Amino acid sequence: MSWKTFETPVTDTGDALVGPWRTPRQMLAAQEYDAHASIHDDATAQGLGFQGGTIEGPTHFSQFAPLCERLWGKAWFEAGCISAHYRNPSFAGEEVQAIATKPAQGQNQVSIRMVKRDGTEVLRGSAAVGLDAPPSALDRRWAELKPLSDPVVLRDVKVGMTTKRQTVRMDPDQTMGALYPFSLRQKLAVITEFSSLYAMEGGENPWARAVIPMEMLSVLFQYRSHEDRLPIRGPAVGLFADQEIRLLDGPLFAGESYEIERTVVAITASRRTESIWLRTTVFSARSGAPIARMLLNSAIIKASYAPYFKEHAELYQS
Repeated sequence: MSWKTFETPVTDTGDALVGPWRTPRQMLAAQEYDAHASIHDDATAQGLGFQGGTIEGPTHFSQFAPLCERLWGKAWFEAGCISAHYRNPSFAGEEVQAIATKPAQGQNQVSIRMVKRDGTEVLRGSAAVGLDAPPSALDRRWAELKPLSDPVVLRDVKVGMTTKRQTVRMDPDQTMGALYPFSLRQKLAVITEFSSLYAMEGGENPWARAVIPMEMLSVLFQYRSHEDRLPIRGPAVGLFADQEIRLLDGPLFAGESYEIERTVVAITASRRTESIWLRTTVFSARSGAPIARMLLNSAIIKASYAPYFKEHAELYQS
């Protein structure tokens, strides 16, 4: 089959591929976790100094898919990796554009970024194919991490903690719970870049099954994360600060069950946040082999945890 599976217009500038301006749809205004609203709720976000509810970071991954398909074709859906540091939030109604550099001769990794009309950078990172790709953007960022020396919200969490394995699946009309109060079919109705590979009925597809878009893999992998019971203090509000999704033996399909396991790999800090870095490993329910991984930095806003400053003083005041 032809590997032009997107109708997205892509501009080749000579040294980069550039996608069209898009306005991603906000679908998380009703999101809840730990029985409270999230950063994607306008009132909650505004109370923390944002102009409104933010567009969830991995929503932007869809705009890179046509660029990566142009570069690598079928391999992108089988062994693609997108690795991103979220630099600034985007909001409902804002236009954003995806840009990917073209690889040097013999290379299988490129730099990516997304910008707003005013030039504000929403994210930057890397995209690649294959297990032999160079270190990703987050691999490189790892060396810059500042360990959290004075934890409050995360003081009971330890590196190496691993969650109980869970079974997850994404059926076409399955609402993905309080964290993701919509279905795959509803997402595909508004996704910025639709592909025939995502179609649940008909269309050319070498796997003869509906492929889950990269942005929805984040939803699948996080679907039962509320059951992890990691000892994170709350309620508190967090946001995705860094995220990498890597396919080892893709694609992943709608209507198929997978096994999920999460491990705490780092606990880091910034001036405003405490961050828990989780590596999610996805296993085939049939063979037990690992088929995908996700690295996610959930940055918890200190000021959103009501007793943060009182508890910090009690714990660390000399």
